[in-house]
Amino acid sequence: MSEGLTYRDAGVDIDEAQRALRTVSGQIRETYGPQVISGIGGFGGLFRADFGEMSQPVLVSSIDGVGTKTKVAAMVGEFRGLGFDIVNHSANDILCQGARPLFFLDYYGCSHLHSDVFEQVVSGMAEACKELGIALIGGETAEMPGVYHDEEVDVVGSIIGVVDFERKLPRGKVQPGDAVIGIASSGLHTNGFSLARRALFEVGGLSVRDEVPGLGATVGEALLRPHRAYVNAVLPLLEDDHVYAVAHITGGGLYDNIPRVLPANTRVMIEKRAWTPPPIFTLIQETGNIPEVDMYRTFNMGIGLTLMVDRVAAPGIVQRLNEAGESAAIIGEVQSGPQEVQLV
Repeated sequence: MSEGLTYRDAGVDIDEAQRALRTVSGQIRETYGPQVISGIGGFGGLFRADFGEMSQPVLVSSIDGVGTKTKVAAMVGEFRGLGFDIVNHSANDILCQGARPLFFLDYYGCSHLHSDVFEQVVSGMAEACKELGIALIGGETAEMPGVYHDEEVDVVGSIIGVVDFERKLPRGKVQPGDAVIGIASSGLHTNGFSLARRALFEVGGLSVRDEVPGLGATVGEALLRPHRAYVNAVLPLLEDDHVYAVAHITGGGLYDNIPRVLPANTRVMIEKRAWTPPPIFTLIQETGNIPEVDMYRTFNMGIGLTLMVDRVAAPGIVQRLNEAGESAAIIGEVQSGPQEVQLV
């Protein structure tokens, strides 16, 4: 009589998942502070909600994924940056409401679990969380043959933060004459990879090992540069009253993200000459023959975050951002008009 069918025979190895989790559990626990009551191993993570310094604490949540950047990571064989991508992207999103991040949960999906890839991704998450003071409080590892293609991974994260109701963003103060500050991105971050892959690899016939002119890095290295986190540099600025709104430049680019935080009857005029997009964007545009409007609506084009601020305070805010290690500049202004962005 033949042996019975097992879960491993069906393509799911529970033991491998447990071994991989044990490997990174120490790094995960390093993200815990005194507010974490329980994390790994429970059916839910417990976090002590003690916000004594706030008069009206409001929880802010967001969920997102790194999209098809995972395919480029597989082509290069380097996955650790994906962990930084999902944490930093999520933290930037709730920063737009003025929130301080508290804890993070991840989802890792695959067809067949390879422990080395899993460990790279989760260790990247843990390090990113530690840098931003976030507890990596829980997660889900899903091995689903037949749902994901072989060698594919899916990386998703959910974040919870808090802001005092009186300090939440946008503050409703944006008005014509205010300045727009742009903070540099590290590259594509986590958006536009379907178009970038089509242009570079299918149309251009390039390899991840080819050099990017003017960058001193390969195509793969340029594409995989982790999503930059702006939390540590920007949160201290929100203690003042001169920052009125913050927009994270993700999918939709400058055109679609800035209007999300503008009041009615205001528009933003952006001067493209105020910064130079990194060479990877030029390579994508020229290789794929992509219209400029599509570039600025698909990619961040070198601007990862924008701040709408009091115009008198703007130079001082730029200085503080640069002193904090960012590359910031005034790139435009708020004007009267329809709720939109114009680039000149």
